[in-house]
Amino acid sequence: MSTSTTATADAGRPRSVALVGPYGSGKSTLFDALLGLAGAAPRRGAEPRGHAMGTELRLGHCSFLGDSWAILDCPGSVEFAFETEAALAAVDLAVVVCEPAEAKALTVAPILRTLEERSIPHLVFVNRIDTLAGRVRDTLGALQAHSRRKLLLRQVPIREGGNVTGYVDVISERAYRYRPGQPSELIQIPAHVQAREREAHDSLLETLADHDDALLEKILEDIAPTTAEIFELLHKDQASDAVVEVLLGAAERLHGVRRLWKALRHDTPHAAETAARRGIAPDGEALAQVFKTVHAGHTGKLSYARVWRGPLRDGSVLNGERLGGIYRMPGGEPARSQDAQPGELVALGRLEAAATGALLSTAAGAPDAGDLRFPAAPEPVYALAITTQDRKDDVKLSGALQKLASDDPTLHVAHDPETGETVLHGQGEMHLQATVERLARNYGLKVTTARPQVPFKETIRRGVHQHARLKRQTGGHGQFADVKIDIAPRGRGEGFLFIDRIVGGSVPRQYIPAVGEAAEEATRKGPFGYPVVDVAVTLVDGTFHSVDSSDMAFRSATRMAMTEGLAKAEPFLLEPVDHVTLSVPNAFTARAQRLLSGRRGQILGYAERADWPGWDDVEALVPQSELHDLIIELRSQTMGLGSYRRRFDHLAEARGRVVAA
Repeated sequence: MSTSTTATADAGRPRSVALVGPYGSGKSTLFDALLGLAGAAPRRGAEPRGHAMGTELRLGHCSFLGDSWAILDCPGSVEFAFETEAALAAVDLAVVVCEPAEAKALTVAPILRTLEERSIPHLVFVNRIDTLAGRVRDTLGALQAHSRRKLLLRQVPIREGGNVTGYVDVISERAYRYRPGQPSELIQIPAHVQAREREAHDSLLETLADHDDALLEKILEDIAPTTAEIFELLHKDQASDAVVEVLLGAAERLHGVRRLWKALRHDTPHAAETAARRGIAPDGEALAQVFKTVHAGHTGKLSYARVWRGPLRDGSVLNGERLGGIYRMPGGEPARSQDAQPGELVALGRLEAAATGALLSTAAGAPDAGDLRFPAAPEPVYALAITTQDRKDDVKLSGALQKLASDDPTLHVAHDPETGETVLHGQGEMHLQATVERLARNYGLKVTTARPQVPFKETIRRGVHQHARLKRQTGGHGQFADVKIDIAPRGRGEGFLFIDRIVGGSVPRQYIPAVGEAAEEATRKGPFGYPVVDVAVTLVDGTFHSVDSSDMAFRSATRMAMTEGLAKAEPFLLEPVDHVTLSVPNAFTARAQRLLSGRRGQILGYAERADWPGWDDVEALVPQSELHDLIIELRSQTMGLGSYRRRFDHLAEARGRVVAA
């Protein structure tokens, strides 16, 4: 870590951009390319070890043509989608990175929807344009089907010999040829591209005219607007999230990356504009919001935050804690600074009480925070039982898990009272594996994981009458109790019931509560080892000894009667059944139904998902024992897009392989 003090800000006002997109779209390569062209190429060794691309958010700082920039490389893995949503709440603009393939346009749909719902300005960068097999207009059409905003093609590709070798800028109407590792070369517009370029140019003007009457009048009067006028209108519409620019490139070859930088400089809203959009007053105490928390070795806990009002100074007291460092990330390595300006994304040191999503302020009371609602964490879809390899670490594990859950709102920790297990709930196998790695890396805890136990229950098919007698003589007072009970099944969900039918004092009144308590205690573990539910126990008769009887004796006799009686009452297993709702693009609805049926699911029906055109909700009743790895198979069969929600519905008799197991 560099300990030198960096400049508080570059000459330009700070702005921030998030690179978002599906796993494998090339976001990280584009992140490296953007920083590299700005002279701040990240060091790979600075990345957290043990984490693959697509699972770890990266923050980079740079200066480009005098402007100060923070760039976020957001995770592409769907299991870390919440981390991406949190990052989007902190930036001025998002760049949606995708591939030039119609078939993969669907994978961008959830990202576009999130951006639109939150009115976050964004543009699209079609990466790997050198692999384009079809037509750009077809890729654009496939993307437009999932965007409520009009997509404006800024560049028309130039093909030579079947390969994309350059582009025509639709606004300036200039043509450029790509040159590996160098700026593109200005060329004449090839004759075979001119008609397509003119079509794209006219389409862009028509869209901009929909939002500007003056431009519409010029078009109707056949007056060509100047290039400067077009750029100004595009900036206004882009910043207000009315339109979405679409640029082309190949980040690995640096094709189109300089052109993207120019678009970012021109069309990314300034920090003050973003703050105004979020309803944050420019005057007042310093205000920041944490969007990501990490533990970075010797630097300790780092809270990645956006500074909404400032300046924020090292050593300030935020929410009652003294700030222990302000860091920027040139080259991916923390460099300490003395302050941070409004609009900057920085890492704040040693704020132990600051959880992800927390608002931080130097104000004494609650700050005036405008509309800084943090995204709601999604419900868990995967779980693992976790145990320490050394039992002496149990207390340490509990504290570590509490800290991790505070840092990561999508991580839930629960103790299952029925199975006795500590269970991690999260967004998938990769998410929980990353949590296990953090336990080892940050806390020195080695743990073992396993599939959580299913909380089976037991009940009985028929009623039985059971008699038990306890008679012991060990010198002095002995132990004596005699009970006769009826054990009978009850309706599903009716629970345990104890009934006293003693007449004539055969069992004294003072011992009857002990019989009821012991009978209920005996249902905690039935013949198969699981809790027994929905039974009624009736005390019908018994005898006692005036000297040797006691509460303890009647408890022991009752437990004997229950153990023998439950085994005779034709016990059987009950398994929990959940109401499950799968949400998938309608192209995968039939596949989702087959998936549920293959897991002993009872399909209840399907319908279009509310406010999600093109998506369906498939509802079913599915045994809990079939749900452990459902999310893994669902994602593999739906291009990573499927999700599900669940809630307990009822207990049902366990059948098939569950009973056999």
